[in-house]
Amino acid sequence: MFNYIIRRLIVSVVTIVVISMVIFGILKLAPGDPLSGFANNPNVPPETRARIRHNMGLDDPIPVQYAKWATSYIQGDWQLSFLSKSPARQIVFDRLPTTLMIVGTAFLLSVMIAIPVGVISALKQYSAFDQVTTTFAFLGFSLPTFFSGLVLIWLFSFQLHWLPFVYDKSTEGFWPNVKQCIMPITVLALANAASLTRFVRASMLEIINQDYVRTARAKGLRERIVVFFHAMRNAMIPVITIIALAIPDVFGGAIITEQIFRIPGVGSLLIDSIAAADTPVVMAICMMIAILVVFFNIIADLIYALLDPRIKLA
Repeated sequence: MFNYIIRRLIVSVVTIVVISMVIFGILKLAPGDPLSGFANNPNVPPETRARIRHNMGLDDPIPVQYAKWATSYIQGDWQLSFLSKSPARQIVFDRLPTTLMIVGTAFLLSVMIAIPVGVISALKQYSAFDQVTTTFAFLGFSLPTFFSGLVLIWLFSFQLHWLPFVYDKSTEGFWPNVKQCIMPITVLALANAASLTRFVRASMLEIINQDYVRTARAKGLRERIVVFFHAMRNAMIPVITIIALAIPDVFGGAIITEQIFRIPGVGSLLIDSIAAADTPVVMAICMMIAILVVFFNIIADLIYALLDPRIKLA
């Protein structure tokens, strides 16, 4: 297993380098200029704009700009934001707690809902519970988050006046903070739970009809033991992939939901930074997500071997 981990780490480093090159190249070739605000300001002479571009390294060739950025990033310096002139690391980490609280809570709720509901739905296939669960999962998976978010805002904010529809980071007090988090967490949790429930149900339906599960029942084992120690253990293998790939989204934020509820998270920061051509901030967020995706893929592979002894990591 040690050799496997070393090989995966080497491949992961190469993958991350390639991802960084692709993202950096796309950002530099995309339309937009971080100094566009100066271009519309008649009080800033062209010589000053040219000097600023030179000091920021914006007039260097793209490979040179990438080399400078990569060198700084490896040394732990994420460079300064073109827009606010603040360290990109500080800007991202200032937004991260809000994203983790909203998106992280929604993710945990979705997993806690989807796994038991999906398992029970598979065990009671074609029952009333299964029909209701499948219907709601289909609706939750089909409806986009911006639509469900607007529906909740219309109902609970404008009609019932129960919950605020704009997130205010300066809000004080436990209950006021809980109230402004209810709708975005609900939107994200229901959407994620609906998608994950379908995977859990499909995986369980495939496993419970296997020969070894029927053999375990024929031996006289209790149904609970058959389900938890024989069926679920193998059914969770593909589900782990879905969960592992979804965890980086917790750190990357929910872009659409954060825009709807005006949440000052990482997702809304990414949109604003892309619009402003703020390369250091965009690269900081994208690289954080890329590293987490690669890392949790390795973790998922290791969990595979723990759940299924047939999987060997040579």
